[in-house]
Amino acid sequence: MAIGLLLALATALASVVGFLYKHRGAVHSPKIDGRAPIRGSLALFRSRWYLLGLAIATVGWGLHVAALALAPISLVQSVIAGSLVLLTVVADRAFGLQVTRREWIGVALTALGLAFLAATLEGAASESHSDYAPGVLTFYVTLLSAAGLIAMFAGWGRNALVLAVSAGLLWGASDVSIKALSGELGTSVAFLLDPLTVVILIASLIGLTVSARSLQDGRAVPVIAATCAAANLSTIASGPIVFEEPLPSDPLALALRLLAFALVIVAASLTPPPLRNA
Repeated sequence: MAIGLLLALATALASVVGFLYKHRGAVHSPKIDGRAPIRGSLALFRSRWYLLGLAIATVGWGLHVAALALAPISLVQSVIAGSLVLLTVVADRAFGLQVTRREWIGVALTALGLAFLAATLEGAASESHSDYAPGVLTFYVTLLSAAGLIAMFAGWGRNALVLAVSAGLLWGASDVSIKALSGELGTSVAFLLDPLTVVILIASLIGLTVSARSLQDGRAVPVIAATCAAANLSTIASGPIVFEEPLPSDPLALALRLLAFALVIVAASLTPPPLRNA
């Protein structure tokens, strides 16, 4: 489990750096047209920065899969989510992006809320692979996918933050499906024939396209923060809902968990309106 959590930390850093490189490439590429999303997505591959970001993100995805196979999903996602505070530091210091005070506060509140959430997860799961009911898993993944698609249609060309949430929900559906299949990873190729593999592939690819458009329409820090928060909250919630990880029995711990979700919602309300980067 300790190795899994270290891999989760590496995943978080790779995700932030990959996101910022993809943003650098996306803002200098033609906007993805909703009527021809495949052609618009392929145009992004002409950008060396976007390709570099995608390569780094792919490595991070592999580390994420390994982390989910070794540790409970709620713990993995809490480590990744808590590392969201790296976003503003890396964006400001390494990429030279202008980070406003409001964005610093928003990301800091998101990280604080997710840290409270992590503090209530001790003993949440005694093993890396929790049981799940197929019906509950199907309902939860379908709900996330449907919400992600609705947000995509609502935000396309109108609101970058709504698109960012859409990408996060779609990737959340993919991550929950990966966790469900993680017990078969490395033992056989049976998972390749599982219907969840199709869900993972489709949700990941649609999320990639939606995320690219959100990076083209909005400022890097709030867009990336919204994507990460939506993905992490939806996957953390799957712990008790899908994988039978127990909720805190201590009233204080339960209150802290509710406070954590409230802080993330407040942080989202503090994010500035989406603006096209110069």
